[in-house]
Amino acid sequence: MKFLAGLTALSTVLAAPLAAQEVDPIAAVEAESDRTERVAKQIWDWAELGYLELRSSNLLQDELRGEGFAVTEGVAGIPTAFIAEWGSGGPVIGVLAEYDALPGISQSTSASRDVMEDKGAGHACGHNLFAAGSLTAAIAIKNWLEKTGTPGRIRLYGTPAEEGGSGKVYMTREGLFDDVDVAIHWHAADRNSAAARTSLANRSAKFRFKGVSAHAAGAPERGRSALDGVEAMNMMVNMMREHTSMDTRIHYVITEGGAAPNVIPDFAEVFYYVRHSDADEVRALWERLEDTARGAALGTGTEVEWEIIHGNNPLLVNETLAKVMDANLRRVGGVQYTEEERAWAEDISTSLGDGAMALETAAQIQPYGKTLGYGSTDVGDVSWATPTVGVRTATWVPGTSAHSWQAVAASGHSIGAKGTQVAAKAMTLTAIDLFTDPELRRAAKEEFDASRGDDYQYVSLLGDRDPPLDYRN
Repeated sequence: MKFLAGLTALSTVLAAPLAAQEVDPIAAVEAESDRTERVAKQIWDWAELGYLELRSSNLLQDELRGEGFAVTEGVAGIPTAFIAEWGSGGPVIGVLAEYDALPGISQSTSASRDVMEDKGAGHACGHNLFAAGSLTAAIAIKNWLEKTGTPGRIRLYGTPAEEGGSGKVYMTREGLFDDVDVAIHWHAADRNSAAARTSLANRSAKFRFKGVSAHAAGAPERGRSALDGVEAMNMMVNMMREHTSMDTRIHYVITEGGAAPNVIPDFAEVFYYVRHSDADEVRALWERLEDTARGAALGTGTEVEWEIIHGNNPLLVNETLAKVMDANLRRVGGVQYTEEERAWAEDISTSLGDGAMALETAAQIQPYGKTLGYGSTDVGDVSWATPTVGVRTATWVPGTSAHSWQAVAASGHSIGAKGTQVAAKAMTLTAIDLFTDPELRRAAKEEFDASRGDDYQYVSLLGDRDPPLDYRN
């Protein structure tokens, strides 16, 4: 009987939750390294564009279901958006995942320019790594919650079309982050940093001019060139640049301008982005942009209409959280290259020209501080709905610019996977801090409320439009 009683007592001890300090979260992330690299490479291979990431989204959902997460797909009216949750009670910590590629840039994992002719897109912003790293962190956090018996819910948000589609804005507008205590995100980069980095607000639209076609030599008087409308608009916008504030960024591409020089085009389209650190300034600039379109149409005898495609608010930084993420990133450390990886990185570095940096930068953690980033992200809208914190890790060779072929190459390389592991570890450690420290959550919420102000009301830069599910078609 004493023997049986001893067995019963032993089984009770074995079934009891482990103390939090007995579970090594860094080891838990390292145990997922094969999955991290496999998922990252598969999404890199597919390179699916915004709102078209069906395989990438399904892969992530399948991995999460296999780990016991409850998955809700097609949220916010977006087929490739989803929410996966595990746990009960306690605080809700959200982890964001992106997985869309960029059009018009293709590259193999070669360290020299090598266009893959069968692919018209590439992961030049490392969103394949973003997806895999967030997946790894969510699973590691779930395993920690389960083993320690800590109350709380880990929720992974599958967020499509960050590149010009503003998927997270529609999810924010639907209130999908309203019950989240803290949202965590990360991004591929050429160095490691958890600085409190804000971003530019932006809005984009496609301006479509309609004219009258005619023979350009035989009957030019009968035509009205839609391309003239586009070019007149562009000329006026370029003059407008002289009279804007320092944080302003305006850029465009002519997406359609005609098919033959001897045919006056009756349709032309130009795609514009306007950015500024202040969302209200974006709105003011936008009115001026619309005026140039109207003036161009009037002056060229054409008609114009436009469709707003996307709009993001700037990131609202939370230094309470950023300092915790910075400490955890320093605990993890940077990226260490093997001899083979260093040789590959050296070849990439030679292609970067004056932008190249010492390869040792990948192993370093950048100083903490509050900075302005000149890019834009739909994480910005999430950050106005709930306290949000992010981290950037050296998934690319130091000196590499986002949206470059060098970024595509590294995002499919083992260097990219190593940086992803660093991000997953830092996010996991930060989530555990949040689950176990109610004072940290309270302080983050107090800073968040103070930053937004008492009379804050969320307004998206998209208005009430539906998700542009065909904007990449």
